[in-house]
Amino acid sequence: MAKPIQIAVLILSALCFLSYLNGAQGNNDFFVQGDVYCDPCRAQFVTRLSEKLPGAKVKLECREKQGDKVIYTSEGETDASGVYKLKANGEFEDDICEVSLVSSPKSDCSEVTSKGWGKPSSRITLTSNNGMSDTVRHPNPLFFMKKEPLAECIKVYEEMDIAPPERV
Repeated sequence: MAKPIQIAVLILSALCFLSYLNGAQGNNDFFVQGDVYCDPCRAQFVTRLSEKLPGAKVKLECREKQGDKVIYTSEGETDASGVYKLKANGEFEDDICEVSLVSSPKSDCSEVTSKGWGKPSSRITLTSNNGMSDTVRHPNPLFFMKKEPLAECIKVYEEMDIAPPERV
C-alpha cells in the first residue's frame, strides 16, 4: 500500500505538470519574419537581380474585420540581411493582420505599388487555432521598386520566358 507522502508527491507532480501544459498552451506570442527586397526590374517578384534591403522599415497591423478598428501595431526594421522579425502579442483569430512597407533606406528604390503581384502589404494569420504549431509566421516578401528598371532586366525576363511589365 502506498504511503500518504507518496500519494501527495504524485498528486502534486500531476498538478505541476498540468499547470505547465496549461501555461505552454496559453502563450500567445507570435513572431512574424519576412524579407524586404529592392526590385530593380519592377517585376514584383524575386528575380536574380533582386537585392534584400537592409534598413527597410515595416509595420505589423491587426484590425477588426468589422469596422477596421486597429487593435494591434508593431514596427520594426530589416537587419543587415534584409530580414525583419516582429513580435506579436496576442491571439488574432477573428482579425485581419498585415505586414506593410513603411519606408526604404534607398531613395532610388523606394516606390511601392498596389497593382499586380506586388502589394505593399502581406496578410498573415496570427492564431494558434489553425493547425499550425510553429509560432513563427512567414508572410510573402515585400518589395520596394526602382523608379526606372535596370537595362539588364530585359535579359532576366527573356531567361524566364515571360513578357516584361510595361515600364521595362
